[in-house]
Amino acid sequence: MGLRRSIRKQTQVSIRLATHLLSEESPNSNIVFSPLSIHVVLSLMAAGSEGKTLDQLLGFLKAKTTDDLNALSSRLVSLIFADGSLSGGPMLSFANGVWVDKTLLVKPSFKQVLDTVYKASSNQVDFQNKAVKVPKKVNLWTKKETNGLIKKVLPAGAVNNLTRLIFANALYFKGSWSEKFKKSKTKDYI
Repeated sequence: MGLRRSIRKQTQVSIRLATHLLSEESPNSNIVFSPLSIHVVLSLMAAGSEGKTLDQLLGFLKAKTTDDLNALSSRLVSLIFADGSLSGGPMLSFANGVWVDKTLLVKPSFKQVLDTVYKASSNQVDFQNKAVKVPKKVNLWTKKETNGLIKKVLPAGAVNNLTRLIFANALYFKGSWSEKFKKSKTKDYI
């Protein structure tokens, strides 16, 4: 599938997500989400799935194969990691990570996709005996990978001994508006 077609399909998924999220919120609330982060994490999950789960993920993401998802994600991830802040562009930090219970086997083919396509950190952890320590590990990883811009993605107690797998994505974006807001036309709402 061509890049333009893949992006068009990803845009359709993003609009569907936004429509769902906005319909759940009150009309006076603000919501921020990253369709790209959601796409990357779901694509990562698809790369490690098979059977009905894979079919459902592919259907939701409007893709025929994991190869299609991996090709798009590889292209997007390489563009994102080309942070424009050094050339005066926006500041961007993007990180993907996977934490797998040490009792589960990670297939070498999935590990290769994690490393090469998604540039994801993969970690074996002991959810069964040390679940309370895992959020701290995930948060330390996030802080390190985003140069301290994001300090916490999991609250204490977010995982327990029934947890087997965590997919994490951290995205930080800071840019300037091409046209600044006129201060006289803004209001603070508390």
